[in-house]
Amino acid sequence: MSRLPGPSIFAPPSTPSPLLIDLTPTSADQLPQKRKSERILDPLDRISEIIFGLIMALSFTGSLSVASAGRGEVRTMLIGALGCNTAWGIVDGVMFVLGKLLRRNRLWIQRLAVRSATDPVHGRRILMDEISPEFAAHLLPSELERVRAAIAAESHVLPKPGITGRDLLGAVAVFLLCFLSTLPVALPFALISDPARAVRTSNVIAMGMLFLAGHRLGKFAGIAPWKFGFVMLLLGVLLVLVTLALGG
Repeated sequence: MSRLPGPSIFAPPSTPSPLLIDLTPTSADQLPQKRKSERILDPLDRISEIIFGLIMALSFTGSLSVASAGRGEVRTMLIGALGCNTAWGIVDGVMFVLGKLLRRNRLWIQRLAVRSATDPVHGRRILMDEISPEFAAHLLPSELERVRAAIAAESHVLPKPGITGRDLLGAVAVFLLCFLSTLPVALPFALISDPARAVRTSNVIAMGMLFLAGHRLGKFAGIAPWKFGFVMLLLGVLLVLVTLALGG
């Protein structure tokens, strides 16, 4: 499923912040530029959806008995794999939008709480709750107080968060990634008449895609890409075996 990503809470003007949300005042004319620079889905979200789709598809293709499978069984398997990933993509897309809305609403409530806090210590504590301990250890009290004071001095009305067009685009992207990742795995069964050869071809494609997904994740996270590619390959095979063993 999609994760619940969010921006950062404390960002100096010239330094991208690694923290959670940006509660510093932002003028209305700055918002379009900020939004244009943001990705609808980050690399982790995109690759995770592809991996989910691959594992779903493999759980169907792996359940096909090549010894007795005929065209009818292959057709049923293909319909099942495509239907399952379609349903999963829809559910994941809806959860993506819901997660965005819930996260945004939580931050809206916290920002209002900072603005209405009569005790500066309480206001700073609200801010600290949103900062990871690794970064909080390097944050000076004067810096935190500067952010709190800036938020407390705001006078404009904060509109209640709602669903945005970018949220809906993200949901469509989640659905397409999950659904389209099924097609390379399912395509050999539509093009190759021999079920045994089709299964082997499909598995090779799926394993290659899992390796490439792991390679990309490793590069994104700063972990040795080739090693993480093989880790994801082995993990994908293990997850498919567990899924099949549990009747998935």
